[in-house]
Amino acid sequence: MTQDRFWRAMIYAALVFAALYYLIPLYVMLTTSVKSMDEIRVGNLLSLPQSISFAAWDKAWSTACTGASCEGLSGYFMNSVKMVIPAVLISTVLGAINGYVLSKWRFPGSNVVFAMILFGVFMPFQVLLLPMAQTLGWLGIASTTTGLVFVHVVCGLASTTLFFRNYYVGIPDELIKAARLDGAGFWRIFYRIILPMSTPIIMVTLIWQFTQIWNDFLFGVVFSAGDSQPITVGLNNMANTSTTVKEYNVDMAAALIAALPTIVVYVFCGKYFVRGLSAGAVKG
Repeated sequence: MTQDRFWRAMIYAALVFAALYYLIPLYVMLTTSVKSMDEIRVGNLLSLPQSISFAAWDKAWSTACTGASCEGLSGYFMNSVKMVIPAVLISTVLGAINGYVLSKWRFPGSNVVFAMILFGVFMPFQVLLLPMAQTLGWLGIASTTTGLVFVHVVCGLASTTLFFRNYYVGIPDELIKAARLDGAGFWRIFYRIILPMSTPIIMVTLIWQFTQIWNDFLFGVVFSAGDSQPITVGLNNMANTSTTVKEYNVDMAAALIAALPTIVVYVFCGKYFVRGLSAGAVKG
């Protein structure tokens, strides 16, 4: 028993150390963002703020310079919201339908189609930049929020299809056959049988897609311009804007504003993500 307690204590100690190691950057960002510049200059990086001020947060949100404009990150933040919500929902719905077809309504060549879709998971996004730019130009949605939504839906479809297809394979085919014998068609089976059983994998896909799309910088910087740029591009513009004094508290506040939605999602929905992955693993 003594030896078991020792190793258990060692495991907990290692976990606590790992947690602290990964949380220290967040702690530094948070404490720096509520300090004044005078305190940052004379204080220690890890020291607690002598007085808490949210002036840096207000400036990062509304008046910080991001290139030639000095309107803060508020506009970029709203651009990301307008982009991420439809992109996540559309890619999730299409992935669910694709997974349903490829697992329960197989057709000649369905395995080949799935293999081709799966290939998209491993394709570097840099390869897609030129053909995607040409496609957006042909569709007339280049440098727009609609264009960014289109890009993220197309590029996320491979992952969402993979998630749903692998989950649906574990659902017994007998349920589908019984429903078809009762006269249920493609869409009725999907809405009445498949979707009610899909809550775990839907949560996984929503969280995954939200994180990937919100944190994306490559597509944002390449396929957006002006009023359609997402918050990752705005944060980069702010960090690279030359000023007489480098305001570290404003930069840290801006970084936290950009990261806040994904932090909130994982804090409140992380358990559903883990449950969904576990359910998918058990099902097949």
